Amino acid sequence: MFRYDGKLADSIFDYCRWRLSLDPVPLDYGGGAERLDQHLEGLIRPEGSDAEEVLRIFSEHLATRIVSCDSPRFLSFIPAAPTKAALLFDMVVSCSSLQATSWLEAAGAVAAENQALRFLADLAGMPAGAGGCFVAGGTAGNLSALLVARDTAGRRGVGPGGRAGRPLVAVSEEAHSSVSKAAHVIGAGLLLVPTADHRLTGAALEAALEADPRSEDVIAVVATGGTTNAGLVDDLAGVGEVARSRRLWFHVDAAYGGAAMLSPRARPLFAGIEEADSFIVDPHKWLFAPFDCAALLYREPRLARAVHTQDAAYLDPVHDDDQWNPSDFAVHLTRRARGLPLWFSLAVNGTDAYREAVESAIELAREAARLVRAAGHLELVREPELSVVLFRRLGWDREEYARWSSRLLARQTAFVLPTTWEGEPVARLAFLHPDTTPEMVAEIIDSMR
Repeated sequence: MFRYDGKLADSIFDYCRWRLSLDPVPLDYGGGAERLDQHLEGLIRPEGSDAEEVLRIFSEHLATRIVSCDSPRFLSFIPAAPTKAALLFDMVVSCSSLQATSWLEAAGAVAAENQALRFLADLAGMPAGAGGCFVAGGTAGNLSALLVARDTAGRRGVGPGGRAGRPLVAVSEEAHSSVSKAAHVIGAGLLLVPTADHRLTGAALEAALEADPRSEDVIAVVATGGTTNAGLVDDLAGVGEVARSRRLWFHVDAAYGGAAMLSPRARPLFAGIEEADSFIVDPHKWLFAPFDCAALLYREPRLARAVHTQDAAYLDPVHDDDQWNPSDFAVHLTRRARGLPLWFSLAVNGTDAYREAVESAIELAREAARLVRAAGHLELVREPELSVVLFRRLGWDREEYARWSSRLLARQTAFVLPTTWEGEPVARLAFLHPDTTPEMVAEIIDSMR
């Protein structure tokens, strides 16, 4: 099991070379009627199975039943488009068994990850002392940040304290579902703030706090830097101002949209993020890193360290105030060096290439909106702000959208799923991949006639 097998390595590397060379990456398929257990039956057994046969089964029957998030025709949810450099270095991280739990064990990996984190902190305009770590995804990042918000509320003089009420987190209905889950996990409730045109504003937050008798129990507010459904950025400056005046923890969930800060035309939308106590951005989305990778940054990392550091006798050697332990800043201990592929790709490709790739998605969203407006059978729901476009096919109900979506995937035209906007089904295109073209968009639009 632990000896180097050159033949197996060659087979794996050959598969990886083939996969990396695909241009374009095909969509393939996800769930469906085909039974997969017939291919898997008996593979895991006491005596083991032939490696070449297992790889063949994966390549021919399993990999083809996974929709490729890195296809330029994947336009649902939030796609992924990791750079070749990031993908290759992820192989280095895996085959080297690199972890980055503590400085004592992995100073080289932690130092490189911190350089990538510093790039993101500077992008947001956070102070020199800001820092954090990479976690598995936005859900883990939101949970970790809100746990710090809860456990530091007392020293900020907010929250229920000794009263019977439970802590509350102020959010809008557009906040990502992971925020409500995180609040539930930490034992907090939600104070739902009405939005103005689907955007959380400082004025709306202040009015909600003034009107709700539970406002004294609010410990934090979560604003969104690019909503998943429509790509909208909240009034970060206004929300941050209210948070400061009321000593609330100000967290910004920029998991999807934070990369747009690279764009000169989109950067003004994020004014105010520099005042956040914490924010997240997912490199495995619009920063072209492999799954799974989310950056979590704190204005004052010492507060997070006081909350997240795990104490145990065997961990005493790693606890040194002069060392940076990623395990001290989130709900995790052992962790892979998931930030290294981003670091390597940033260093190899340069930040200008990243800026151009982000700009291309924003421009494509605007071009898609123009194509929708020009089509007589379609209606643009709203002008795109980042790289998500919402539009409706006049006269269609939810079932017709679903049939259309299935046809597109069956023809390998695109992976597009409908969503709901103000109670009605609409089509949604999420652009991210630099190789998605206006011609592909036109093909999708034409399929709705």
